[in-house]
Amino acid sequence: MSFQYRGLKGVYEKHVVSEEEVNHRLTMLAQQNPRIVPVNDRASQNGDELVLDYAGFCDGVQFPGGTAEMQTLVLGSHTFIPGFEEQLIGYMPGDEVSVKVMFPTEYHAPELAGKAAEFKCKIRQIREKTEYALDDLFAMEMGGCATFAEMREQYAKSLQEYADNESEMELQDNLLREAAKTIEYEPTDAEIEAELDTHLETMKAQLAEKGLNLEMYCQFMNTTVEKLRTDARGKAVISLKVKATIAKVVELEKLEVTEEEMDSALEVICRQNNMTVEMLKPHIDEKFTYTVSRSILMGKVMRLIRDAAEVVED
Repeated sequence: MSFQYRGLKGVYEKHVVSEEEVNHRLTMLAQQNPRIVPVNDRASQNGDELVLDYAGFCDGVQFPGGTAEMQTLVLGSHTFIPGFEEQLIGYMPGDEVSVKVMFPTEYHAPELAGKAAEFKCKIRQIREKTEYALDDLFAMEMGGCATFAEMREQYAKSLQEYADNESEMELQDNLLREAAKTIEYEPTDAEIEAELDTHLETMKAQLAEKGLNLEMYCQFMNTTVEKLRTDARGKAVISLKVKATIAKVVELEKLEVTEEEMDSALEVICRQNNMTVEMLKPHIDEKFTYTVSRSILMGKVMRLIRDAAEVVED
């Protein structure tokens, strides 16, 4: 079989976002972002969010780390020392409250563990969390729109654009994999093992973000690292063939990364990470540049294969 990356056949599976999906997403948005409004006509109660200043004293002496200004605290969240939050119930904005508590015997600061303390607090503000209704107020405060109808229209358009992009990326990925099936290349055992090492390192990083490690994951899933490697071997082979396909198309089509394309990619990276180019510069080394260039070339190859394919819409 000769290498084929032009004239492949593909299906673009378009997903039309329904009204039910739009309504569900807007409802979820409202539930996940409650409206926080100041309360001035009643005393604080459980569930309120307080904004307060406080200073902590032990044996009449103010201790380090026990002072804060404009601190946010939700009453009933059990964020502070046991007994602290309950003593802030029943007060009005502007009230000064003396909160007396006992530090736990196993407190993280040994010098305070098991000791009695007094916190002199001033309630700056009481806030109440309420769920938004799907109305014009919600549209103005959460969507920056004049009306809910306008927000709904924009949100539906955004969801459809996202769905279209997902369908397009799935099509391009499928076409690239089809091309990879035709390449005359079989990875060596050493290449496969190296790819599996990379796969596991990526997995470790993803688990670390959730406070887990690979050993914990294996215990939870009743598996072993060796079995993970064995199970991932097929995907590793496909991944290597895809990489070889990209390299082959780059070579045949003489694709290159221009300076403008690299600058544009760096700007995107900066936007995604809330950085300036100056902040990013110390991290730009040979490996970083290679990774970005490879990503740009991969995008070019996928678009080239897609443009040269026979695609039908389902």
